[in-house]
Amino acid sequence: MSRHPELVVAREGRKPCALITGFTGMVGSHLADHLLANTDWDVVGFLRWNEDLANVDHLLPRVNAKDRVGLVYGDLNDHPSLARAVEQVRPDYVFHLAAQSFPQQSFVAPLETLQTNILGTAALLDAIHRSGQRPIVHVCASSEVFGRVGKEHLPIDEETPFHPASPYAISKVGTDLVGRFYAEAYGLCVMTTRMFTHTGPRRGDVFAESTFAKQIALIEDGRIAPVLKVGNLDSMRTWSDVRDAVRAYHMLVTVKPVPGAYYNIGGSFSCTVGDMLRHLLSLSTRDDIRIETDPERLRPIDADLQVPDTRKFEAHTGWQPEIPFERTMHDLLEYWRDRVRSGRNFLVR
Repeated sequence: MSRHPELVVAREGRKPCALITGFTGMVGSHLADHLLANTDWDVVGFLRWNEDLANVDHLLPRVNAKDRVGLVYGDLNDHPSLARAVEQVRPDYVFHLAAQSFPQQSFVAPLETLQTNILGTAALLDAIHRSGQRPIVHVCASSEVFGRVGKEHLPIDEETPFHPASPYAISKVGTDLVGRFYAEAYGLCVMTTRMFTHTGPRRGDVFAESTFAKQIALIEDGRIAPVLKVGNLDSMRTWSDVRDAVRAYHMLVTVKPVPGAYYNIGGSFSCTVGDMLRHLLSLSTRDDIRIETDPERLRPIDADLQVPDTRKFEAHTGWQPEIPFERTMHDLLEYWRDRVRSGRNFLVR
């Protein structure tokens, strides 16, 4: 874990500023990269004092008031810290990505998940409302709100009924509705997205495709036996690249933002988790990897048909996914190969 730098808020009233919650996650770190490369905005990351900074190590040398990157410390479950952050940063844009984001963990810790994701979102939006500031706000919900969808409802559009299949999904229903409430009740420019499966480099190893890639890299390096542990391989997913996702989020807040709007965003390539695994295995240098089902990786119920209709967002912004599935999987596996070669010690998940 990287050493935490001192608090620096990169704000001197010169440029527009984006505040990113979930700054150190896969999406938050890629979003920071995208904004720094494609805008003149300052970027301030909101993070907890004990956050793992591995995903943003490359940005830490830029943390100073002159180089567009700042940090502000806080926690979604420490509501006064949210108000302090809003007052300190005075953002023009807020990308609310922070969450307890692992569906499997939500079955173990449902109350923590609900509190962090619903009450944390409400506290952030309330802090913005009470501050009198009027930034453009992106609230990140999830395609998991749709949960178990019958084939007759595919592809899933914005008006498909919610049928959440985990405490995490229930928490994201709350997140979704809280975001729309603050737009409708208080006139905040809040927009909500239901992003379907998105992945790539820096993806957490608690998610299926990333733990598969990590296990393959560990097997190739001789760290573990050639046995790859899996959960449900039959779920259908539509895959997109995280770098396409953050480009979509940037367009969301800059292309004629509509207060209270809500959008499905996702890729154009669909396959089962098993097909995805077979593709990753085809990229491996080993041909002796055996697949073994691990009961601990199975959810009590699963959102097993996740195929989006993204025409509403595409018509509004002109966004289209650009990075093919094959490149996403290649880059994800290379990311884990690089991490394994770095000599780090890993839990096998």
